[in-house]
Amino acid sequence: MSGIVTRFAPSPTGYLHLGHALSALFAWDAASQVPGGRFLLRIEDIDPHRCRPEFDAALREDLSWLGLSWPEPVRRQSEHMADYQAALDRLGALGVTYPCFCSRKDIADEIARAGNAPHLVAMGPEGPLYPGLCRHLDRDAAAARVVAGESHAIRLDVAKAVALTGPLSWHDRGRGLIAADAGLLGDVVLARRDVPTSYHLSVVVDDALQGVTLVTRGEDLFHATHIHRLLQALLGLPVPDYHHHGLLMNEEGVRLSKRDGATALRALREAGLDPASIRQRVRPVSANAENFH
Repeated sequence: MSGIVTRFAPSPTGYLHLGHALSALFAWDAASQVPGGRFLLRIEDIDPHRCRPEFDAALREDLSWLGLSWPEPVRRQSEHMADYQAALDRLGALGVTYPCFCSRKDIADEIARAGNAPHLVAMGPEGPLYPGLCRHLDRDAAAARVVAGESHAIRLDVAKAVALTGPLSWHDRGRGLIAADAGLLGDVVLARRDVPTSYHLSVVVDDALQGVTLVTRGEDLFHATHIHRLLQALLGLPVPDYHHHGLLMNEEGVRLSKRDGATALRALREAGLDPASIRQRVRPVSANAENFH
């Protein structure tokens, strides 16, 4: 097999930690072990409130220290909002999106009200799904609220979308052929109130535009791939292979994360660890990256 294109796509919202090293090295190894493979770096900086230039510079420094390299220029999501808007417009023309005016409190209150009738609360892998408050709003009335400048997000009407695409599947190199369950995450947000895109939309568009043929990422994003497959079908985009690797956990069995204060790579470097030591630490989880031939 040749021509594999992988990517590592961090958000510059904090310093990289061992979990990031695992993901980056997994993608790097997958690309480097076959003829013609390429590894890309992408900066997912759509969140203007949390992304910071110093973290951007730091992650590049950390990745270079690990021995990774990538072609320039690096794709930065904040510079490509027009690409995401074009995709959003196409989905809108298909009639599979709708504006959502709900606040988080509106959603929480509706879920709480339905709690007395558990069969009315749709559950997903991450908890209760969006209850569909805005899904059946009168189209003209909703459009008028948008024109009037009322704050809103754009959601995907999954039921309508699946009716257009029919059954779908995707291939995971660790688990085989997977039947897509597009409703797993409910009517996901495609454009946020404060940003004209979302993770789900931008990552699908970026992977297609950059020619990514193998998406490697943590198994915590396995569920997201179901909705990504649906978006690919709706937008007529190529379907890459996937490989969801295991995660690194802390002593309490919780996935390493910036939010929980996972030790930064730069702190480990300052403590005397070298890149070989980092590889050794993540090796038990990343070993299956070798199964790409």
